Amino acid sequence: MEVEVSSRNMKFLECFSSQTRVKMIELLSVQPMNIKSLSQALDIKSPIVTRHIHMLEEAGIVRCESVAGKRGMQKICYLQLTQAMLIFKSVPAMDESKRYTVSLPVGHYSSYQIKPTCGLASDTQMIGMCDDPRYFADPEHVSAKVLWFGSGYVEYRIPNYMVNNETPESLEISMEICSETPCSVSHLPSDISFMVNGACIGTWTYPGDFGSTRGTYTPEWWYKNIHHGLIKTIRVNKQGSFIDGIQVSDITIDQLMLAYDKEILFRISCSATAKNCGGVTLFGKGFGNYNQDIEVTLRCL
Repeated sequence: MEVEVSSRNMKFLECFSSQTRVKMIELLSVQPMNIKSLSQALDIKSPIVTRHIHMLEEAGIVRCESVAGKRGMQKICYLQLTQAMLIFKSVPAMDESKRYTVSLPVGHYSSYQIKPTCGLASDTQMIGMCDDPRYFADPEHVSAKVLWFGSGYVEYRIPNYMVNNETPESLEISMEICSETPCSVSHLPSDISFMVNGACIGTWTYPGDFGSTRGTYTPEWWYKNIHHGLIKTIRVNKQGSFIDGIQVSDITIDQLMLAYDKEILFRISCSATAKNCGGVTLFGKGFGNYNQDIEVTLRCL
C-alpha cells in the first residue's frame, strides 16, 4: 500500500501520532485481540481502547469482527495492513492507456522444479496427494488457490500487452507469500528469490514468525498449518529493483529486455542450498488474508 503524505490522508497519518495506537499495532501484529485484552495489556480503560481502535479501523490499518463470547458478543481486532510506503513527492499521473494489468492465479504456472514437502489445493479440496511433486503436472493444477514446496521454483508466463512503439517504465508484481508448510512455526525463516526474464532481481527473507492465526479467506475445510502470509510488492523501474520500497538490486527495467512480442517470465524460488531454506507458499483468491492472485502492473512511456 502506498500513502501520499498530504492533507487528504490525515486520518491515516494521525494514527501514528499516538504512542497508544502504535502499541496497539505492535500487539495486533503478534495475534488478534479483543477490546478487553487490549485494555488489560495497555492498562487503559475499554472505552478509550474502543476510540483508538475505531480510528485505526477508519484508516484501514485494523479490522474488527463481532463474535460470540462467553458473556455475549465481543469485538475481535485484527491487523489488516501489513505494510505501507509513504510517498513524500508525488509523481504526475501517467496515461492510463499505457498501464497494463494482469491478475494471474497461483495455479497458472508454466513450469516448475520442486522438492517436498509440497502440495496444491483449490478453494474446495486438495489437488492430488501431498508431498508428491508429480501432482504439480496434474491438469487440475490450474485450479489451485494455494501451493507450497520445500525447495525449487515455480515459473509464470505473464502476458505482455504493450505495443511496439511503447517503452516499459516500470513493472510491479504483488502476491501473498510465506514459507512452506511449517510457516506457522516461529523462527523458521526462508530465503525466497524472484527472477524476471532470467535476471535475479532480489531475495527476501521470510521472517518465519507469522501465520499462526487462521487466514481471513482461508476456507473452513482447510486443516493444514498454512494459514496466511505477507503481501510482497516487487517493483522494477529505471532506478533498480525494489521489494516493498527497499532497493534490493541494481537490475533496472531496461535490463529485463521487455519486448511487445514476448511474454514476461517470472520465477519464484527457494534454493536447497540457501542459508534459510524454508520453502515457499503462495496464496491466491480464496486463501490467506488477502483475496488476490498474483497482481501484475506494467507501465509504459
